[in-house]
Amino acid sequence: MEFPVRTGNPAKVESACIVIPVFKEEALLPTASRLDDASERLLAQLLERGDFDARLGNVQLIPFAPGLSSERLLLVGLGKREACQETAFRKALDAAFTALAGLPVDEAAVAFTEVPLADRDTAWKARMVAEAAQRALYRFDEFKSEKAPASRLASVTLLVNDSDDAAAAREGARIGDAVGRGINAARTLGNLPGNVCTPSYLAERAEALGEASGGALQVEVLDEEALEALGAHSLLSVGRGSEQPSRLIVMTYQGAEDADEAPHVLVGKGITFDTGGISLKPGEAMDEMKFDMCGAASVFGTVEAVLGIRPKVNLVAIVAAAENMPDGRATRPGDIIRTLKGLSVEVLNTDAEGRLVLCDALTYAERFTPASVVDIATLTGACIIALGHHATGLLANDDDLALDLLDAGEAAWDRAWHLPLWDEYQEQLDSNFADLANIGGRPAGTITAACFLARFADSFPWAHLDIAGTAWSSGKQKGASGRPVGLLTQYLLDREADAVVETEAE
Repeated sequence: MEFPVRTGNPAKVESACIVIPVFKEEALLPTASRLDDASERLLAQLLERGDFDARLGNVQLIPFAPGLSSERLLLVGLGKREACQETAFRKALDAAFTALAGLPVDEAAVAFTEVPLADRDTAWKARMVAEAAQRALYRFDEFKSEKAPASRLASVTLLVNDSDDAAAAREGARIGDAVGRGINAARTLGNLPGNVCTPSYLAERAEALGEASGGALQVEVLDEEALEALGAHSLLSVGRGSEQPSRLIVMTYQGAEDADEAPHVLVGKGITFDTGGISLKPGEAMDEMKFDMCGAASVFGTVEAVLGIRPKVNLVAIVAAAENMPDGRATRPGDIIRTLKGLSVEVLNTDAEGRLVLCDALTYAERFTPASVVDIATLTGACIIALGHHATGLLANDDDLALDLLDAGEAAWDRAWHLPLWDEYQEQLDSNFADLANIGGRPAGTITAACFLARFADSFPWAHLDIAGTAWSSGKQKGASGRPVGLLTQYLLDREADAVVETEAE
């Protein structure tokens, strides 16, 4: 998709459709006002007569635009001005692009960068426009015999009032386009069924990304023989009951000017299907356990966004991929396994398997002497009870890293909430027979899961993102969300910005 930027008189813009945001019971915004003047008060009359209700997310198509060069106008309600914050802005964008995607148009122009939002600049609003466009055009229908007609929309012009803001709008749209494509890539991986998206499939996907990157992404895949030789017995124990072989996938991007600059490491949980193993899950909604690899999917999506943006940072992306199935070889409750770090773990519940693959991946990350490590996992149902489906759970052994991730989530509007990681919780993981148990009981389940991982992240700044409540939606709109690709990409962009500031200070 293309996102050109245009300044000047909007009445002279030749477009199949101009999208006009409108506040409820407020004066028209600048672009709408100029279009209203050129069309002999067409917009004002519609509002005065009550023919258009500017409640949040309401849309109305005006198929003819007399006096204007545009063929159509699409009015989009912003609701009350005092209530128009980031969430409302994004809802209006989603409504606009959902409507546009259903129109027989190849291109459109939008005037959303002029919507006033406290502390949000033109670049941010342009980025949200591009992300919304990509979200609206997303379809997952490759397994359907009859496919809905694809949208024709291929270009969205950003109308900007002030020519001084044009460069910021272009850069914001460039980043938003890449992030949106990364989000959609993560959604597709999450939505694929478990009989297609296996650990081997993820490995092949990584190799294809590397081949398409023109050398920007180096990929290494460790198979079960290599993992056995390495000593990654915890990861291997999870996939032992499956016919699908486990994999550790390592993707390396070197964008920093100093090739030796310490990389930032992302670690994704890639359980491509989770039956619970011997601790078998109940049948209800078990189909949704194909989403248990959404942490890995978000790592893939972030890598795709990074390849589109090309920030000057070094990145290592690690995916621990396995399928958790029950059979005669599967790990049993009560079994004791040895991790790559050397710690022994008593497996009290084989359905707490994500931490068993992540702990070996975190130990593997030590070899890169990382500047930071962030793991992403659909780890605990307890996180949904604590935070619902709006916020990602965040726990960390480094307060500065936690604050950086929280800031990135606010900037990307892909927010997280910081939970405690106090030493007192570690006692819940005590085992009579091993160094630690893999579960700590029902109380504070999200925190004790992170406490388990913290035992394997004691040599670097580390944070854990529990996306169990944010990675996918259930019900009629069932599907992967692509979160937290926006947060992770923004975190990396912020590290690039920090490096520039440090260089200038020197």
